[in-house]
Amino acid sequence: MLTKSDAIRLGFQNDLKILVGIGTNLSDASGRTPIEIAENAVRSLHEIGSLRVAAVSRWYGSAPTPPSDQMNYVNGAALLVGNVNRHRLLASLQAIEQAAGRQRSVPNAARTLDLDIIDFGGQVSRDASLELPHPRAHLRAFVLLPVADICSDWVHPALRRSVHELIAELPKQDIWAL
Repeated sequence: MLTKSDAIRLGFQNDLKILVGIGTNLSDASGRTPIEIAENAVRSLHEIGSLRVAAVSRWYGSAPTPPSDQMNYVNGAALLVGNVNRHRLLASLQAIEQAAGRQRSVPNAARTLDLDIIDFGGQVSRDASLELPHPRAHLRAFVLLPVADICSDWVHPALRRSVHELIAELPKQDIWAL
């Protein structure tokens, strides 16, 4: 977790804090496993100009949501700090997904990589191309548990509820630490 004193010491107290969810449940064409794809995605996040990866959660396994016959997922989250246009960040995340072999077909389909902007500096936006915060983040243990790992003081910008309150309100979900 990045504390305020850490941010000042590291020189990015005025930068945006951005939470990115990471999920994968398919191997890629080169045979990399979902956990290898997720770890490679974190390395790719380091390459986005003007952003730094301040923290990465532990990895979690989770059953597909909504329930289906898909393989289990590997999920995590990254805390990025810096200054970037949110649409430029979205384009960068989609380029990382595409490089990992992401195929967009039907909603909730199995995927080699899914990178979602969970929170972008506390902004609330209903932009047609990017809804902030992520519209279903507060309903998913596979988002909230990794976020709590790296940003335990996070408050949902629209609901004004802490990550721990949101976790306590979740219905039972099949998730485990890897």
